[in-house]
Amino acid sequence: MGPLWGIDLGGTKVEGVILEDREHPRVLKRLRIPTEADKGYEHIIQQIVRMVEVLTIEAGIKPGKIGIGTPGALEPSSQLMKNCNTTCLNGMPFMRDLQVALGVPIKMANDANCFALAETHLGAVKDMEGVQTVFGVIMGTGVGGGIVINGEVLSGKQGIAGEWGHTFLDESGGDCYCGKKGCVEAIISGPSLQRYYENLVGSPLSLKEIIEHHQNGGDEVATKTVHRLLHFFGKGLANVINILDPDVIVLGGGLGKIDLLYSDGVWEVEKHVFNGSLETPIVRPKLGDSAGVFGAALL
Repeated sequence: MGPLWGIDLGGTKVEGVILEDREHPRVLKRLRIPTEADKGYEHIIQQIVRMVEVLTIEAGIKPGKIGIGTPGALEPSSQLMKNCNTTCLNGMPFMRDLQVALGVPIKMANDANCFALAETHLGAVKDMEGVQTVFGVIMGTGVGGGIVINGEVLSGKQGIAGEWGHTFLDESGGDCYCGKKGCVEAIISGPSLQRYYENLVGSPLSLKEIIEHHQNGGDEVATKTVHRLLHFFGKGLANVINILDPDVIVLGGGLGKIDLLYSDGVWEVEKHVFNGSLETPIVRPKLGDSAGVFGAALL
C-alpha cells in the first residue's frame, strides 16, 4: 500500500507524520510547526503546504494522498467547514483549497474521528476480539466524539455523527458557545468545571488542583465539582450507549486521564444505561498525543 501521510491541524500546532504502511505503522518522519491561526485562513493553508514540503524533502518521499484531521467538520452538502474553534476556517471550502494548494487528493475528518480511528487500529482496541463499533471520546477544553464501525469512520449525513458534546444534558450548564443551552460541553469540559468551582468559591483553580483538593479532603466545593463531573459524565455517556450500544468506549483528552472516571464514573454510567448492568468496556487510550495525527494518516 505504501506510506501513509497524515496531518493533524490544531489550534496552536500543525503536526505531520509519514507512516510506513497500515500493516507496519512505523513512523518514517514526524514534524510539528505552529499553526499561527491568528494570521488567518490563507496562512494556515500555507503552513500545511510548508509542512508537506519539509516532510517530502526530509523523507525523500512524495505523497500520493493525504489524510487531514481538523478541529471542526466538513459540511457534506456544501463542502464548507463548520463547528471549528479555529474560527477563520468556518464557512470556508478548506478541503478544496487545500487540495489545490497541495496538488494531491485529500481525505478529511474531525479530530475526534481521527482519535477513534487511531485507537481502533493501532491503540487500545487493536487487540480486542469481535469489536465492530467503537466510540472515541474527547474530553478536555471541549467535549467531542467519534464513531468507527467495522474499521471505518462514520461521519453522518450532516458530518456531525458522534458529537455528543452538543447534545442537551442539563439546564444548569447555561449558555454554550454553540448558541444552545445545557450542552454536555457546557457542563463537563475542563473550563466549564473550573468556572463552576470559581463561581462558588470566588477564586480559580485548575481542574488538576480541584481533583487534588477533592482527594485530599477539606474542600467541599472541590468535592461538589468532582461529583458534578461524575454525575453528568454518567448521564451523558449513558445516552450514547443507549443509542449506539458500542462494543467499546475509549476516553481521550485531558479529562480522560482522571482515574475516577474509570471507577466512580463507570458506576455513574451504569445507573442510567437501559440495561440490567453495564457491559460496555470504558478504557484508557494508548496512543497519547499521537492519536490525532496517526488517525489522520489512517484516513
